[in-house]
Amino acid sequence: MRADLRATPDDNLGAVSDSLNELSAALRRTVEQMRGGELSADSALQAIEECARMATEVSAQVDQRARAALEPLPDLPGQLPLPSA
Repeated sequence: MRADLRATPDDNLGAVSDSLNELSAALRRTVEQMRGGELSADSALQAIEECARMATEVSAQVDQRARAALEPLPDLPGQLPLPSA
């Protein structure tokens, strides 16, 4: 699983960007529907809760990718440690 997260910075940003774009679109749709009076109070609450759920997932993705990018690479077999300066 770590290999997927550490593939390339562009891959990580692309996945997060897609999720952020999806969240942004959902928020815009919800705002438009609420402003247009298209949603009942219950439907508006459900839409807001769905956006909050999506935001939680995106936040977790960003956190996971940021942590993976900051983790040191594991020692590979056959590598010798560098001497201390």
